[in-house]
Amino acid sequence: MKSKYLSYLFTSLAILLSNVMCATVAYNYCCMQYEILYAGYSAPASVAFLFGIPYAIGIIICAILACFFHKRYRNSGK
Repeated sequence: MKSKYLSYLFTSLAILLSNVMCATVAYNYCCMQYEILYAGYSAPASVAFLFGIPYAIGIIICAILACFFHKRYRNSGK
């Protein structure tokens, strides 16, 4: 029974991380565009997509853990 709730927890955490990743990358992309126009930044705005890498790693880890706990729950016979 504990595996069922852990599966739900990691699935929810992966979904939450994906939403936060989208918001963070979009905000940083807009800020980079503004800074390129008015502050003279030389890096392209696409550099903001690098902020998504740590989130993507966390999402992948959460998805793997959710699958692991889901299989454990299914195999427990409950």
